[in-house]
Amino acid sequence: MSSESYYVLPQPHELSEREKEDAMGAYLMMFASLATSLPLPIINLIAAVIYYYINRKKGRFIHFNCLQSLLSQLPTTLVNWGLLYWGLQIFFFDNYELSDYFYAYLGFSIIANLVYFIFSLVAAVRARKGIFMYFIFFGPYAYQKVYAKRNRLSYDNEDFNPEVEQSVNTPPFQ
Repeated sequence: MSSESYYVLPQPHELSEREKEDAMGAYLMMFASLATSLPLPIINLIAAVIYYYINRKKGRFIHFNCLQSLLSQLPTTLVNWGLLYWGLQIFFFDNYELSDYFYAYLGFSIIANLVYFIFSLVAAVRARKGIFMYFIFFGPYAYQKVYAKRNRLSYDNEDFNPEVEQSVNTPPFQ
């Protein structure tokens, strides 16, 4: 851990129900394309970006979960865009032929989406309970961005109680 100081993480009982619901909503942006009935991967990403910019100043817990959800959605969106592009080229434009590479990429895409889906649902449930979940790569980065004291965004709930006997939420580097 660097020499920077960090804000104290809120414990589940210190968060309002609204904060927990807003944090959970960040992970549910993965269903945006289903709501529009369009199979375009970019719709989920656009929904996540909009949700992030609307909710990021509502509190650090919400900001953290929105940022982590947005960042974790980027690789999945890129994988889905690649599959969509390749599929369109094969089935509509006859520019490519079906090959083992396409099927391997299809399998990779399915696995990547399942992993993202499962992790996002677990994170949504945990956020609804007021518990932090740190995704690999994205969790520690989001923690640094949101909870380092150099951050200058204004939040309503700055007075977290650091004297909690039993800490459920801990920083990612402990």
